[in-house]
Amino acid sequence: MIGNLNHIAIAVPNLQEAAEKYRNTLGAQVGKPIDQPDHGVTVVFIDLPNTKIELLHPYGEDSPIENFLKKNVDGGIHHICFEVNDIIGSSKALAADGAKILGSGKPKIGAHGKPVIFLHPKDFNGTLIELQQS
Repeated sequence: MIGNLNHIAIAVPNLQEAAEKYRNTLGAQVGKPIDQPDHGVTVVFIDLPNTKIELLHPYGEDSPIENFLKKNVDGGIHHICFEVNDIIGSSKALAADGAKILGSGKPKIGAHGKPVIFLHPKDFNGTLIELQQS
């Protein structure tokens, strides 16, 4: 069902400092901040030859990243994102298999402009999984 690893998301307490560290210390190609109000985050993508890193920072008062950062004040890996060919079919198959799809259970448009869903970490060894339509 899952395809390529699309990105690894890291929640950060200071988006500018984190982006500069990847750019200046590691020599990575770092994009510009993108506000995602529907998801409560501001993101910066770091392009790598085989995948991306997505830096996440809270946007707005109801950001899910705010709670994550309260528990992990230095930041940390928030989720991993895999591509799927059929997000609707994958959602139905996962739900039928007992996996919990977070939110309304219906795909939302993610930071790449494609439909995404999130799967509860309790179903995947404590890891929040994002699936994105390829």
